[in-house]
Amino acid sequence: MAKKIAVLPGDGIGPEIVAEALKILSFLNTDMNLDLVFENALIGGAAYDAFGTPLPQITLNLCKNADAVLLGAVGGPKWEPLPHAVRPERGLLSIRSELNLFSNLRPAILCPQLVDASTLKPEVVSGLDIMIVRELTGGIYFGQPRGIRLLENGEQQGYNTLVYSESEIRRIAHSAFKTAQKRHKKLCSVDKANVLEVTELWRNVMTEVGKDYPDVQLTHMYVDNAAMQLVRAPKQFDVIVTTNMFGDILSDIAAMLTGSIGMLPSASLDASGKGMYEPIHGSAPDIAGKGIANPLATILSVAMMLRYTFNQPAAADRIEQAVNAALDAQVRTADIHSEGMVKVSTSEMGDTVLDALRRQSRQTSLQMHDSQSVGV
Repeated sequence: MAKKIAVLPGDGIGPEIVAEALKILSFLNTDMNLDLVFENALIGGAAYDAFGTPLPQITLNLCKNADAVLLGAVGGPKWEPLPHAVRPERGLLSIRSELNLFSNLRPAILCPQLVDASTLKPEVVSGLDIMIVRELTGGIYFGQPRGIRLLENGEQQGYNTLVYSESEIRRIAHSAFKTAQKRHKKLCSVDKANVLEVTELWRNVMTEVGKDYPDVQLTHMYVDNAAMQLVRAPKQFDVIVTTNMFGDILSDIAAMLTGSIGMLPSASLDASGKGMYEPIHGSAPDIAGKGIANPLATILSVAMMLRYTFNQPAAADRIEQAVNAALDAQVRTADIHSEGMVKVSTSEMGDTVLDALRRQSRQTSLQMHDSQSVGV
């Protein structure tokens, strides 16, 4: 039976980068008989313009009935004056909540070809490979009550609620420990337990769940120290697990260690492995329509989709190898360009990755032909 992917290009550079990811996915779909089908829908500002809401029911229904979701980006200055409840970002938060995508995996991997693109010294970041596991459907982004109110003295007051239940912490803990088991069995839980009671509970539950994973080394770190350590000595980390807001911030710090936020994918998963896949950068409205956005994070998000939701590790490996081949060819979009490299457009970068996939396919066919010839 065919597997359905809901494609949500979104706003800003979203349609440009999603188009390149689909170019890659469509080729592999045919080349490897993956039996995938795609259906587009609107989200974010584009959805508001068409339907008056950032998450139309037709989009939500499509995503609920799909096996995976591919998202570009949402938001932009055009929609900033809108009421909070209908801003593009609310569509993104709502779909995470509606699909119960509580576990957000954000790898920060420095490709060896881009060591010089990082602002840190090569010896600090060379070989960097971190996985940040961010709790995605709880915390201060979803807590109630929230809003802006008028006090008796006539002053306005903004307020939000940071809240986590034990069950929410427990399930993200299990996700993080299982992720660590598949890597180097080191997990650092990041909190602010010395100040915030909610993260005191977070630390206690993490410690308790850790007893179920005796093969994983669990450590704890306050978020301010973790931010500093990511810049000072990032390779001390393997897997980091943290709250929604802290994960949002720390993953962007980790992104810049790799040279560009345009290089990093993400996966947001429910308990069954169904997921939404998106680059961690935003809609970048300042460069939208200019054809200079980096599509590699979105292409690598497709690789994560194939690995985590569709159990197609060979297809995922092929995409990652093709991206490396493109970087080996010294092809760069503007965000990762340096002297001596070839600066290319969004579509040209996608074409370079696609050409690498085609070469893989031809090489495999030749090897199969040679093997059959030897057998004869």
